Amino acid sequence: MTRLNKRTIDALEATDKDYFIWDATLPGFGLRVLPSGRKSFLIQYRDKTGRTRRKGLGRFGTVTAEEAKTEARELLSSVSRGHNPAEEAKRKKAALTVAELCEHFMEEYVPTHCKESTTKEYRRCVDLFINPAIGSDLAEDITRAEISDLHHKHRDKPYQANRTLGVLSVLFNQAEIWGIRPDGSNPCRHVKKYEEKKRERYLSPEEFKRLGETLNKLEAEGVESRSAINCIRLLILSGARLGEIQTLKWDYIKGNVAYLPDSKTGAKRLPLGSAAQAILKGIERIDGNPYVITGRLPGSHLTDMQKPWRRIRKVAKIEDVRIHDLRHSFASVAVGGGESLPMIGKVLGHSQVQTTARYAHLADDPVQASADKVSEEIAKLLGVEG
Repeated sequence: MTRLNKRTIDALEATDKDYFIWDATLPGFGLRVLPSGRKSFLIQYRDKTGRTRRKGLGRFGTVTAEEAKTEARELLSSVSRGHNPAEEAKRKKAALTVAELCEHFMEEYVPTHCKESTTKEYRRCVDLFINPAIGSDLAEDITRAEISDLHHKHRDKPYQANRTLGVLSVLFNQAEIWGIRPDGSNPCRHVKKYEEKKRERYLSPEEFKRLGETLNKLEAEGVESRSAINCIRLLILSGARLGEIQTLKWDYIKGNVAYLPDSKTGAKRLPLGSAAQAILKGIERIDGNPYVITGRLPGSHLTDMQKPWRRIRKVAKIEDVRIHDLRHSFASVAVGGGESLPMIGKVLGHSQVQTTARYAHLADDPVQASADKVSEEIAKLLGVEG
């Protein structure tokens, strides 16, 4: 045994076999000298079972004796508290990075628990926001501070920041179930979501008219595909979600109802008004294709409606209207027509009352109109000017 420092280590010569030199001032701290002349620091200790374990601390020349000794002192101290540095290092070496965990998550969890639209959103979040930021870090080492920083980084897009946080939360919940992280260690806990301002955009009567005229014009000119035009018409007239119309099959339609086996809220009964039924009657059925809104490939449905919609709304001069706003507009007309919120919720297929409640304020206009009408009648009887 000797005091390990630069002078004593430089003096050590290689032999035909490797050998160990142990530090005289810190039991368990030593140096291994290989026949090649390479010298590496290590610690040696006994684990709980009494087995002798060793853990390397780095190569002499890359790590100084003082640095190695400082780390050795910390690790040997942790051994006295029940830790096993060698086993922990071995486990960490085999541990998954966040990127690897994400792939495992996308392959093992998502296909059996998520719908197609959710799967696409998860993949988008993983590829664009999660992996570029923390993909190379070990999944078991991710802290709440790192998640908070990632969330804060996208604060200018609250919706996206919150969606990414949601994906990460599900991801790390699964990491706990798979034993990759300890129970109750989800780093997304207590990271507060940003307030999202719900975007409310409804077509006015004039805009409805202009959109209808645009669809007729584009159809007559053959500028847009009939599938895209019929898709928009059915969205407007049914209040359905885009995915529900895109994947609508002829077999689902029974009279004035479309029985959807799967939707955002599960199996759904979609009532079809007389105008929507008329559109359906005018759509040509293609042999071998089960879909109402057909795609270019045989037997497929139309998958991209965003590009056609951008062109259509530009001609109609409603460029700030999203496809989903057509569903909101359907609800606004229903409210304006005096339909109750529970009834509107059933037509739209809402699973929660709170979802429909967002349209409650739209009832103000007809209520105000009624109040104006009544007050004017009373004013006439009183002989006062309204």
